[in-house]
Amino acid sequence: MRNISQKKRIVIKLGSSTLAHKTGKINIRRMTNLVRVISDLHNSGREIIIVSSGSVALGMGKLGLSSKPKDTPTKQAVAAVGQCELMHIYDDMFEKYSVKVAQILLTKTIISNPNHCDNFRNTVEKLISMGIIPIINENDTIAIDELELEIGENDSLSAIVADLSGADLLLILSDIDALYDGDPRTNPNAKPISVVEKITPDIERIAGGAGSSLGTGGMSTKINAGKIALSAGIDMIIMNGKNPDLLYDLFEDKELGTLFKA
Repeated sequence: MRNISQKKRIVIKLGSSTLAHKTGKINIRRMTNLVRVISDLHNSGREIIIVSSGSVALGMGKLGLSSKPKDTPTKQAVAAVGQCELMHIYDDMFEKYSVKVAQILLTKTIISNPNHCDNFRNTVEKLISMGIIPIINENDTIAIDELELEIGENDSLSAIVADLSGADLLLILSDIDALYDGDPRTNPNAKPISVVEKITPDIERIAGGAGSSLGTGGMSTKINAGKIALSAGIDMIIMNGKNPDLLYDLFEDKELGTLFKA
C-alpha cells in the first residue's frame, strides 16, 4: 500500500511537454483536464502547490517561433511573453471552478537566502490558508541559469519548493510513464520500476538522457529532484501527465508511475 491517499500537501510539477503541443502552443484539452482534476483535488481538502514550466514554450507559440531561440536575451524575452500568457490561462481556467490562483516567481538568489526563504514560507502558508493555489516558476527573465545551461531547473525547483513548504508529496508530471530499467525509446524490453527505495549510482546511470524539445530536463534532472525531496523526508512520484484523470487513481493508492520513498 502506497498510502498516497493520506498525503495532504502536494507539490505538483507540470512540465512543458505536459502543458503544450510540440508546436509550443497550449494543449487545450490536456490543460483543461489538468485544471479540472487539480481543482477537484483542491476541493477535497488537499493543499496544492503548482510548480509550472511552460513559459518559454507558450512564448514561442504566441510569437510564432518554430524553434527555441539560440541567444539568451531572446530566450528571456520569449519567457517574459510566455509567463504572462501562462498565468492568464491558469487564472481563466481555474476561475471556472471558483478556485483562485497566485503567482510566485523565484530565483536561486531568493531560495539561498534564509530570510527570503522565510518570506516565501509565510506567503505560501497564507495563500493556502486563504484557499488559494500558489503557482510557482523560476523567474526566467532574471535567473538565466536554466535558459543558458538547460539543466531543467524546474525539476530541482519543485523539490526545493516541496522542502520549503513542508509538503507531504512531490508529484512530477511529465511525458514518461515511469522510471524504466532501460531507455524505453531504444529498448522495447525496458520495464518500469514501481518503487525506488534509494537513489543509487545504478538508478542515476539508467536515468541518463535528455527530455523533449520543449522542456529543458530529462529523467536525470528528476533524479536530482528526488535526491532533494528524499533527503527532506518527502516522497516523490514521477508519472505521465497525458491523462490527468489518472490522478484520481493515484490518490486512491493505485500503483502508477514510480514512487521514490523517503
